[in-house]
Amino acid sequence: QVQLVESGGGLVQAGGSLRLSCAASGRSFSTNAMGWFRQAPGKEREFVGAISWDGGSTRYADSVKGRFTISRDNAKMTVYLQMDSLKPEDTAVYFCAADRALFRVPMNPREYDYWGQGTQVTVSS
Repeated sequence: QVQLVESGGGLVQAGGSLRLSCAASGRSFSTNAMGWFRQAPGKEREFVGAISWDGGSTRYADSVKGRFTISRDNAKMTVYLQMDSLKPEDTAVYFCAADRALFRVPMNPREYDYWGQGTQVTVSS
């Protein structure tokens, strides 16, 4: 079992930066792939980025590639999403998620087993 708590959201101007954190509790964090997703009002939840259990592999949505960076610190049981050059279209609730399966870095939200409650990110123009 893994419990996830996101933090770091807020209001930022376009072009600014935010760093989201996702703190995990539970024994299996170091073997979980971790993902970040976002959901804007009236839209489906969409993939943002994901990282393998050891941090050796990352994947990003095309819309954030080159602007967002995902990383993790297994000793602190925390995964991060560094968001730079933010745009108004990045406004959404951001969720972190954990995948129990080994050796994959999924982009499909249905492949994740545990979810945090989300943190709001608002980018003003």
